[in-house]
Amino acid sequence: MKTFVVGDIHGGLAGLEQALAKAPIESTDLVVFLGDYLDGWSDGPQTIDFLLALQERQKCLFLCGNHDELCLNYLKNGVAPELWLAHGGAGTQSAYQRVSQATIQKHIAFLTQLDNYYQDSENRLFVHAGFTHQEGPKNEFYAHTVYWDRTLWELACAIGQGLSKEAWNYPKRLSLFEEIFIGHTPVTRINRSTPTQCANVWNIDTGAAFQGPLSILEVSSKAFWQSAPLHCLYPNESGRNK
Repeated sequence: MKTFVVGDIHGGLAGLEQALAKAPIESTDLVVFLGDYLDGWSDGPQTIDFLLALQERQKCLFLCGNHDELCLNYLKNGVAPELWLAHGGAGTQSAYQRVSQATIQKHIAFLTQLDNYYQDSENRLFVHAGFTHQEGPKNEFYAHTVYWDRTLWELACAIGQGLSKEAWNYPKRLSLFEEIFIGHTPVTRINRSTPTQCANVWNIDTGAAFQGPLSILEVSSKAFWQSAPLHCLYPNESGRNK
């Protein structure tokens, strides 16, 4: 069994379908989704429908992202903070106004059951954003920190590839795991467009919410497959581009 990891989708179902069609995933393989299924392109509700159907024929594990937490709060309680609306939430809000209540309830159930993180048998951690606790994400005082943290990726970027794991000053947070796979912070911010490694952290968010592709990576070989840039698949939309 192989493990594949999927970066942030942000309502870009067309990109997800394109990347999945390229990746040689078998039904016995595990596909880990790093979260942020919504907020960006117009296919947010359709993306959730697709994932619900996919898990019926494919072994999947779905993690929660910060945008999923925000959307769940809106669907359950009608809470729509201005900051959420300004960062992709407005499109999601509009899309769900065209969806039946039965479908909304299914999506609430899906979003409620998302995992905060996943640690596999080879001590690889999969988490949407990161963690701050020196003993790992299970010890976070605020569980939702793992949806929002950017300090883990900033730390990994500062180290790059120049510091050995055996070094006395190698950060304890990073040394807890063999490898860490994250999304949340697009690698386009450091002028990359493919899954990127810094220290032992692999970032799979290749900017699908903006003008980048959606990426799928096989975690052992580090082979990856990408869609076209999402703005090319949704030419009449802006996604999260300002």
